[in-house]
Amino acid sequence: MPILTKMVKEPRAPEDGTRLLVMRLWPRGVKKAHVDAWERDLAPSVELMRGFLKGRIPWAAYRKRYVAEVREREEKLEEIRRRSSEGETITLLCWCHDETRCHRSLLRGLLVPERGP
Repeated sequence: MPILTKMVKEPRAPEDGTRLLVMRLWPRGVKKAHVDAWERDLAPSVELMRGFLKGRIPWAAYRKRYVAEVREREEKLEEIRRRSSEGETITLLCWCHDETRCHRSLLRGLLVPERGP
């Protein structure tokens, strides 16, 4: 089944499956019932996220450092891959507005590598 991405503030939809929050800190105003599980270890470190948000770390460096951080959590990545391969839909959630510059997209890329022709 697919691994999807969504902003955490978007309403729950039937196609979301398991809603997995991948943020280090709990987002303000989000009720616990809005997500099914919280994997803070799959979020970027607070230092990395703050550096990126304040413009001290460019996207290319952020991307490289985040991938290195999350690869240290291979057991968790394998668990999500297994659940997905067994038919569970998983939606990765975080607060970022720009999907193209968000760790949830990077994480999805690690979980579902693009296949070549």
